[in-house]
Amino acid sequence: MDKIGIYTVPFVIAAVVTIGAIKQVDIFECFKEGAADGIRSLISVAPSLIGLIIGVTMLSASGFFDIVSDLLSPVCTAAGIPPEVLPLGLIRPVSGSGGTAVLSDILTKYGPDSLIGKTASVMAGSSETTFYAIAVYYGAAGIKKTRNTIPAALTADLTAFISACLITKAFGQ
Repeated sequence: MDKIGIYTVPFVIAAVVTIGAIKQVDIFECFKEGAADGIRSLISVAPSLIGLIIGVTMLSASGFFDIVSDLLSPVCTAAGIPPEVLPLGLIRPVSGSGGTAVLSDILTKYGPDSLIGKTASVMAGSSETTFYAIAVYYGAAGIKKTRNTIPAALTADLTAFISACLITKAFGQ
């Protein structure tokens, strides 16, 4: 089965070159146009991504996520949500790599088979890096006003986090 992966990319490249030759398409010119479009897209998205990365770094370094987690901990405990997963719930919508780092810390500290580890895993798998996705897609499309996108997306993230806690509590052990 793993031999399929080894041959997939060369097969796709050979297929593209063969079909391009049959249809008499200048493949290299198409490649250059695609690369130029990619660079233009990168340039249009870069300011949004740079701002997002700076913001996430500043929030993490300032201890903001820790403070909010400490404030919400009693409410989460009363609601049956493990407070240990709060940092993941706070950073995941903002940063995928930050969310992965927090998930890794949780799994290292509590173990992947613990209720906390399972809850964190389901949370990470059922949510999106909301602000990153908005920055990339809206930035590429040149959309400046997000209207109801952010509240709707954050509501979906909150629903995913609460559902992850309830489902893993009901079926996790």
